[in-house]
Amino acid sequence: MKKSELKEFLDFKVDQYNNPQFIGTDPIQIPHQFSKKEDIEIAGFLAATIAWGNRKSILKNANDLMQRMENAPHDFILNFSKKDIEGMEGFVHRTFNSIDLCYFMLALQNIYKNHNGLEAIFNTHASANSLQPAIHEFKKIFFELPHEKRTQKHVSDPLKNSAAKRINMYLRWMVRKDNCGVDFGIWESLSPSQLSCPLDVHSGNIARKLKLLKRKQNDAKALAELDTALRKLDHQDPVKYDFALFGLGAFEKY
Repeated sequence: MKKSELKEFLDFKVDQYNNPQFIGTDPIQIPHQFSKKEDIEIAGFLAATIAWGNRKSILKNANDLMQRMENAPHDFILNFSKKDIEGMEGFVHRTFNSIDLCYFMLALQNIYKNHNGLEAIFNTHASANSLQPAIHEFKKIFFELPHEKRTQKHVSDPLKNSAAKRINMYLRWMVRKDNCGVDFGIWESLSPSQLSCPLDVHSGNIARKLKLLKRKQNDAKALAELDTALRKLDHQDPVKYDFALFGLGAFEKY
């Protein structure tokens, strides 16, 4: 397939999947329950954190988490204290448990009280063409409080060769304004051109079939290779093609 044909094909698939119908099948439906900026970004971050495995389980557990936070994530985070720990007991999604969850509450509280919120951290540490260095710095800040070592595995680090799929997906939600009602685009200090495609089994397999990606592992090196290819198709909005790659893999078994 020629580059022009590939772009036309993928643009068509973006239009097919980047629409409100996509929300009903995706964890992005969790932050769509809210209208306040901080509620959206906190709900989105927590939903993205547990976005692996069975989709029904992801959505069920994410909704359970919102209920435990009294459907007011920002207020709950700001006022989280020892008395709220009991309300987190019994929460589990695969290897993410109540110990991890309680630390996430404290870490987010620290970020909003002492670091001007999530957007400020990523904006401060972003490079001109990438948010991968910012993810690395975010993880350092996130775990600056005393914590169980086991909890660190729930925030990926691109500088340790992780593709950081879930946090790149989260950043797409927050930064990319698609005018279709799916991605929020509420972090206006950052540009969609800095985003990286959430690389998973589906998007990776399709990218290889379409010769956008040669590397076999879904790691940070593969992500950089895919970023380069997608930026050639649309430098301003490269991660819109996540909708095409994921849709072709997950829904069409292309």
